[in-house]
Amino acid sequence: MTRLTSLQTEFVESVLNLKPLVATFDCDGTLWSGDAGVGFFYWELEHGLGSEPLVSEPIVRWARSRYADYKAGLVDEDTMCGEMVTMHRGLREEVVQQAADAYFPQAIGPGIFPEMRQLVQRLRASGCDVWVVSSSNRWVIRSGMRFFGIPQNRILAVEAAVENGTIDSTITDRLIRVPSGPGKPEAIRSVLKSSPDCAFGNAIWDREMLAMSNHAFAINPNPDLKEIAIANGWTVYQPQLNH
Repeated sequence: MTRLTSLQTEFVESVLNLKPLVATFDCDGTLWSGDAGVGFFYWELEHGLGSEPLVSEPIVRWARSRYADYKAGLVDEDTMCGEMVTMHRGLREEVVQQAADAYFPQAIGPGIFPEMRQLVQRLRASGCDVWVVSSSNRWVIRSGMRFFGIPQNRILAVEAAVENGTIDSTITDRLIRVPSGPGKPEAIRSVLKSSPDCAFGNAIWDREMLAMSNHAFAINPNPDLKEIAIANGWTVYQPQLNH
């Protein structure tokens, strides 16, 4: 494991001392710096695997225009998160997963917060049931969780149904879940009988998940979440990147 500073170690130990049985983590901005979902979205509009682009030129044009509308407030968060997944309809899931596996290590991996990685690993080693709940696509979150040792069956991310149900299957435009905002507690309640002991998030879209937990941690919080966290007495922590 990466050697942590005294402040990083103090944070990890403060969570472990709570002896949580269940913990839920947001990913982008919480476990690592940056947004893997948005980064992969832009990356795949410009790159392909081998000689062919990942998505067609009409999809590229549509996606760029649609995301511009989202940034302008013309498309809501849940819709955009879902469409960033369903725009892959007709593609083989294996191909999209390979693309995510190529993207994550070089673009996002260096930005993983070392104390968050160690915290997740030590929580799991202690017997804590650790889940990740993300509004990014399942493929890029799968890639990221290999760095944390979290199995696929503990990932709640934006996911579309696939025909035949295997990694080689074709992606459809039927969404299974979009865990963002109120959708995060909804996804958690679909797999857990009780609320998490600890929850970790960085953005306003994590507010409901943090509020449902026994111990809420605002990690690397955006200003709006930081204000909410302070008002509610939640722990606020700014992680560090060790280089």
